[in-house]
Amino acid sequence: MSTATIIAYFVTLTVLALLGVYRLVLTIWAIRAAPLPPPAKIPSDAPRLLVQLPLFDEAFVAERAIRAAAALRYPNLEIQVLDDSTDETVAIARRVVAELAARGVAITHVRRGDREGYKAGALAYGLTISDAELVAIFDADFMPAPDFLEGTVPRLLADDGVGLVQARWAHDNRDASPLTRAQAVFLDGHFAVEHRGRAGAGHFFNFNGTAGVWRRRAIEDAGGWRSATITEDLDLSYRAQLAGWRFVYAHDVVAPAELPESWTAFRAQQARWVRGSIETARLLLGRVLGARDISWRVRFDAAIHLTNNFAYLWMAALAVLLPVCVVLRDQLGWRIWGGQTALSILDLTMLTAGTFAMVVFYATAARLAEGGVNARRLVDIVFALCVGAGMSLSNAREVLRGSTSSHSEFVRTPKRGAASVTKALGRYRPVAAHLLTTVELAFTAYFAAAVAYAIYWSLFGALPFLLLYLVGFGSVSLASIRETLPKRAAVAVRATVNDA
Repeated sequence: MSTATIIAYFVTLTVLALLGVYRLVLTIWAIRAAPLPPPAKIPSDAPRLLVQLPLFDEAFVAERAIRAAAALRYPNLEIQVLDDSTDETVAIARRVVAELAARGVAITHVRRGDREGYKAGALAYGLTISDAELVAIFDADFMPAPDFLEGTVPRLLADDGVGLVQARWAHDNRDASPLTRAQAVFLDGHFAVEHRGRAGAGHFFNFNGTAGVWRRRAIEDAGGWRSATITEDLDLSYRAQLAGWRFVYAHDVVAPAELPESWTAFRAQQARWVRGSIETARLLLGRVLGARDISWRVRFDAAIHLTNNFAYLWMAALAVLLPVCVVLRDQLGWRIWGGQTALSILDLTMLTAGTFAMVVFYATAARLAEGGVNARRLVDIVFALCVGAGMSLSNAREVLRGSTSSHSEFVRTPKRGAASVTKALGRYRPVAAHLLTTVELAFTAYFAAAVAYAIYWSLFGALPFLLLYLVGFGSVSLASIRETLPKRAAVAVRATVNDA
């Protein structure tokens, strides 16, 4: 039994170390990527552009999003507020749209009879009632600057083969809490390294559902929006690129957005992204690998991109195996602090290499997105690694669900705007995962015991990795429990009633 456990442990370490090496490859691509030339000016006879704002129960941010869209500078612009809401968001949107329309803004408030297809269905419906050649999409929590289209549209118009220009996300509430700072680390890595690196290498990358401008013909050539997966943006991105369209990543164009400030909201968002990516991989991986007109390098990287979230299964496996193997190898004499054996050195090297690769990846993202790395950002990176480890069980569950699910329900991520977190939770609280939180709490105790064992027996080489999981599981489970306590929920509900 101990031999099988050790073998499983080293197989897990090997896979995670290889994934870390690939992160370093992406990092090199991102560093080498040439910056885009400055955009040309938008011509006065530019094609008609449609701004789509999909809304669903966004009472705290709807007005801000609509006014930001109306402030965009473009000579031939129309705006659709695609409102599938079931609450007072409808009245807010109707009021703001009427005010702006009276001032001469080409804006409409679009209501459907149902939520069929969720966001994908709303976007597809909006296209049926507009003949615009270009389409910009913004989620309700985004606040694009008035010059956003000036930095994106010219790059779309400059080349008829470009189907999308994707801007980089910024984080309006980055420093609100350790959680928001960790999320900013993740997203900076995704945009500043993954998108920049893949775009620079001429590989596939994805539209992120918002802060991008599409050429309508690219959407139609790809088969249009569909709701076969809850990551409709990733699905359409790959279908469009398989159809021959190229994407541009505009690193120098930044769209500020709001990060989830509650752990339950963050968990819900991660669940949607992870499950949807696996659903998309099931739908499209075969087409990607079989696309002989695309180079093997592009197909290989696209396959890794589509299946990247399977890494959470390996992280969850490491969470199970690491404490056990710390004890086993100590009992077998494989110590990693004093009297090292070859296997213990290999074990420590693989753990360190995987972790080091992630630190380099995110530190490079901070340099490319913010111009440098300071002590505060290094602390944020370390905590982000802890959060990633702590979310491994939750996200591994979504990987398994995504392996069999289809047409999953779209679960919105609550946004608070100017409201308090408590008020936002009271109005739009995601469904709490009590059983999962209990399991994560049990893993917190499991790693606390492993840390105590390592300290007692002077196994100091294992401590950083044990602590990473301990802090991660502790943060995720305890914060989730705190947000779902009856007293806090009651306060949130009262705040909602009093502020309504």
